[in-house]
Order: sequence, then structure tokens, then C-alpha cells
Amino acid sequence: MSVLSRIREDIETAKRRDPAARSGTEILLGYSGLHAIWAYRLAHRWWKAPGMKLPARLLSQLTRSVTGVEIHPGARIGRRFFIDHGMGIVIGETAIVGDDVMLYHDVTLGGRGSRPGKRHPTLGDGVVVGAGAQLLGNITIGPRCQVGANAVVVRDAPADSVLVGIPARVLPRRVAGRDRQDHDPNEWIDPTFYVI
Repeated sequence: MSVLSRIREDIETAKRRDPAARSGTEILLGYSGLHAIWAYRLAHRWWKAPGMKLPARLLSQLTRSVTGVEIHPGARIGRRFFIDHGMGIVIGETAIVGDDVMLYHDVTLGGRGSRPGKRHPTLGDGVVVGAGAQLLGNITIGPRCQVGANAVVVRDAPADSVLVGIPARVLPRRVAGRDRQDHDPNEWIDPTFYVI
């Protein structure tokens, strides 16, 4: 996929995810989350090239100072990733983010411990993470999960879960007698609506 096609796809994703988005031009010029993602893609390309790790890290730090979003160039991020409001996002080096993932502000995909190897979260396709949530360590969050605001997640979660609390607990997968799959995956489900 060409760079221009990816940018168009990102703008369409922002239009779909953000009801406040008024135009493609506004998104192109004014969405710091998208600017951070675009800079990350270049830094990630450099990170994989021989002898380019230092320039990649410097670009990621410059991007952090401009956008308030820190994405390590070693992280792996899928398509149609959207950061709403941007500020305060931290994504660690070994994090893996699937397609169609959305993060709100102040989310951390952070590490636990100092051992080398995989030490940051893996998010499946379609995951939505609420503002202020902290996902820590080498954990796997299954596809289509929703993480509530300010949750602290330190354990794996199966697909279609809702995670709330400190430490986060998994709420049942059925909503008022219906399967979660009946809902629009872009719609935030209020965790209080879940039957416990």
C-alpha cells in the first residue's frame, strides 16, 4: 500500500472514529495522534534498517515533544490505528498493536521488569482502550476487548471482554442477553450495562 493510500485510510479512520471530525483537511492538519502515527511509521522503518536505530530514536523523541505521544520505533502497530486526543500516550518497544485499535489519551502500553525480550502488551484487532488505562507487561488482550478508563491491566484477557478496575477484572461477555458480536465494534459499550 502506498504512503498516500495509508494517509487516506488514516483520515477515513479518524472520520469514522471521531464524531467531532469535520473535514479531511482538519484531520490532516490538526490531529496530533495521526501526526505521531505517521512519524512512528518512518521511525519504525529506520529502526529496522542497519545503522539507523539512533536516528529512529531521535525522531521518536522529537515526535514526543511535538505531539505528546511517545511510540517506541521498535513497536509493531497495525492498520487503521487511531489515537483520540493523543496527549500522554506511551507505547513501549515490544508492544504489538493489531488492526483497528483505538486508544484514548493517557494510555500506557508499558513494560514490567527489566529482563530483555517481550515485555510489553499485545493488543488484538479491534481493541478500544479508555482514557488513563495502564496495560503493563507481556500480556495479551484478545480481539474486540474494551478496556475501561483508568483500568490497570496486568493479566491476559480473552476476546470480546470488558476490563474495568484496579487491578482490572473481566466482566461477562454477554450484554442484556445478546452476544457482544451484535454490537458495532466501533461503539463503546458502557461496562455498567453488562450483566454481572
